[in-house]
Amino acid sequence: MGKSTFAARHFKPTEIVSSDRLRAIISDDENDQGVNRAAFGLLHRIVRARLALGRLTVVDATNLETSARRRLLRIARDYRTPVVAIAFDFPLEKCLKQNRARAQRGVDEDVVLRHAAQIQKARARLAVESYARIHVLNETNVDDAQIKRARH
Repeated sequence: MGKSTFAARHFKPTEIVSSDRLRAIISDDENDQGVNRAAFGLLHRIVRARLALGRLTVVDATNLETSARRRLLRIARDYRTPVVAIAFDFPLEKCLKQNRARAQRGVDEDVVLRHAAQIQKARARLAVESYARIHVLNETNVDDAQIKRARH
């Protein structure tokens, strides 16, 4: 199960702000990395608008770069909102196999390999960033994961 499938299984569609979806809205192609600047600008504006209303907001993006996470943490801090990180820890071969099985949305294998190289560094950095909680999901626990919503 990938990040988008996990998000769709556990959150309302309106709670999920997906970088893939925003690239598709802008260019009709979820994989069009050429529109990332516009897509992430829009993603940040949507996150700000939702947090301003106190709405649960799930960012569905890889966020492998420290600067990308730092920007989202800063936005959450502006709205005094705790941030929970959900990281996925799956073997590279499983990720490659799953990517090959994607009918129309597969990404170039070099992207998967690049992300795999970045993910260990990114996960190590999570511990020193300002998260209320960090959850690492893997093959043994992802199917049993449950989201518990705080009552207001």
